[in-house]
Amino acid sequence: MPLLPDLPRIQNAVELLDGPASLSELEANFRDISRLNRYFGGSWVTRSHLVRLLGERRAGSVTVLDVGSGGADIPVRLVRWARRRGLALRVIAVDRDRHILDVARRRAAAYPEISFVQADGLRLPVRGGGVDAAISSLTLHHLEPDAAPGLLAEMGRTSRLGFVVNDLMRSRLAYVLVWLTTRIFAWNRMSRHDGPLSVRRAYSAREIGALAERAGVAPVRITRHPLCLRLAVVGGRR
Repeated sequence: MPLLPDLPRIQNAVELLDGPASLSELEANFRDISRLNRYFGGSWVTRSHLVRLLGERRAGSVTVLDVGSGGADIPVRLVRWARRRGLALRVIAVDRDRHILDVARRRAAAYPEISFVQADGLRLPVRGGGVDAAISSLTLHHLEPDAAPGLLAEMGRTSRLGFVVNDLMRSRLAYVLVWLTTRIFAWNRMSRHDGPLSVRRAYSAREIGALAERAGVAPVRITRHPLCLRLAVVGGRR
């Protein structure tokens, strides 16, 4: 019997972020998420796979769509990275919640390369192949199996080169570690509640492969990043 047996996915659970929240609580939550992404490599996972996906395209102007952008810490870090290298990067940050977008706009006010659009990730207002690449971080697990393929399909449809999905690994060890890190590095009740629950809601590599098949974007490349407690899913050009 394994020391840490598989952790089954919990369905139809509701994270506090998915419900009503004050602007101050949203701001505190996104500060926590940004801190955790910085300390534990969540931002690096997205950037490293995106850079590989873009390849030589980085030499010109690049447009990236961030679906479920939340507090926009990933777009901000991508733009900072591009500025340091003299690259022309534009990010379109999409979220369906206008209050979240209000917070994100304030957090990214110093980055005109980032624009914001209120839209549903299952019905993106972007023409087919309208962006070079699509990314998503900590978003897929918010969707149940009947809706999750729609997100992957839309990311595949809108991106010319492909997409990168970055989400949590689901295991008992990941659950314990996320519980601990949110007690040490996160101070908002929303962060402490939603972090461990997000692990329980996350999809395994096998489950994501099945979702990709249903979405019509298979095959995808799935990479485990155990030190970051993340799975990266890359679809499109290899």
